[in-house]
Amino acid sequence: MDHLIGREHERKELQWAMESNRSELIVIYGRRRVGKTFLVRKFFEDNYTFHYVGAHQQTKNLQLQNFRESLIRYSSDQSIPIFPNWHEAFLALERYLDSCKENRKVLFFDEMPWMDTQGSDFISELEYFWANWVQNRDDIVLIACGSATSWMREKIENNQGGLHNRITHRIFLRPFYLSECKAYLEDHGFDWDEYLILQCYMVFGGVPYYLSLLRPYLSLPENIDALIFHRGGDLRDEFNELYNALFRNADRYIDIVRLLATKRQGFIRSEIEKATGYSGGGLTKMLDNLERCDFIVTYSQYGNKNKQTLYRLADFYTLFYFRYVENNRSRDDQYWQHHFTDRSVESWEGFTFEEVCLRHLPHIKRGLGISGMATESSSWRFIPQKDDVRKGAQIDLVIKRADKIIHLVEMKFSEAPFVIKKEYESQLKYRKHLFMEVTGVRRGAVHTFITPMGLSEGMHSSIVHSQLTAKDLFASI
Repeated sequence: MDHLIGREHERKELQWAMESNRSELIVIYGRRRVGKTFLVRKFFEDNYTFHYVGAHQQTKNLQLQNFRESLIRYSSDQSIPIFPNWHEAFLALERYLDSCKENRKVLFFDEMPWMDTQGSDFISELEYFWANWVQNRDDIVLIACGSATSWMREKIENNQGGLHNRITHRIFLRPFYLSECKAYLEDHGFDWDEYLILQCYMVFGGVPYYLSLLRPYLSLPENIDALIFHRGGDLRDEFNELYNALFRNADRYIDIVRLLATKRQGFIRSEIEKATGYSGGGLTKMLDNLERCDFIVTYSQYGNKNKQTLYRLADFYTLFYFRYVENNRSRDDQYWQHHFTDRSVESWEGFTFEEVCLRHLPHIKRGLGISGMATESSSWRFIPQKDDVRKGAQIDLVIKRADKIIHLVEMKFSEAPFVIKKEYESQLKYRKHLFMEVTGVRRGAVHTFITPMGLSEGMHSSIVHSQLTAKDLFASI
């Protein structure tokens, strides 16, 4: 049986809840496939007082039938009647819990958003159950878990009824960092080096479920073909299943991520509004939900007085899907094995490595020795206005330190030590000069490089102030 990799902070939160002297309401968030259920199962070793899983796109009556069957299984009481509504279901749960002798009674409601079918009154009855019964006790630990973060936020976190201000622990489960991916793969018999794991991360990200589908007796290209390009592969239809399981009106969310996939630098909100036709609170809600599911990330723009936020697509599987899967008509079950050495793939890896680095900002700060220092991280771009003879420029990561040093970070993916040639050195000098000229920075701007194998020492490499390698990205933090 698999065991937990990482998740130390989350385990501490759950342990704290179990050792408290009050009833606890724990909400666990995170994108689909990230391991929320696995975390709870492993921490509690499947030992619950009551466990119920919502059924996707099923009726109120079926949800209540499943609830009754779960209650019969845990209480061993075959006489429990059919529930006509959620009020009767929660009353029966109260009677069962009253009969339990455990000091801490753990209730695990998994995929809670699926329980709230239209007109079911599930939420109002959950509120009543908590406000009128649980809050008068000190022995209940209720875990509410679900991938549909919009529902979790609106109905639980921002609840204005009986659950208002009742949440005692919020656990956001993020995808694995590279160090955790490496630990997971090693634990499952893989002998891949860090460069290969980086390439794996570019396709699957740090999503534990995706990693669990990989097979150590296959190469990485063979694994990608088996899962994505082979007819019947486990992830061949993942894209539609993923978004439709998470969001109502999933087509609108897909419109947004499809747009963001077209420009790696990202879009400001007004550009998204113009391209999609979505605006106002509806767009705000969709962007927020996508960010909370780790599908997009936001960055401020250095020196932008309007504080316009950049939205970037950051889900690695989605990025790979749009680039190589959605419009692939080859019907080649070995597509990736036949194409992974193409120059276009090398270009894609270069762009995607930048996203990997941006996902590991804590590791970058640690590698630079500034983990304990106040910093501001942003991007910067210059778009020349009409009649401006200066060329446009983009810096995807700018780290401003409290001591006034500003790192202009370059991220380059290369299997060998990266060589800075004369022409590229000139580009770096121009970009730095332009950055300082446009932003008004007078001193302290330095070039920092992140490359898997480091920089090749040469006559043009002295322009670099500091450099990080794959070792820094794979470090534990």
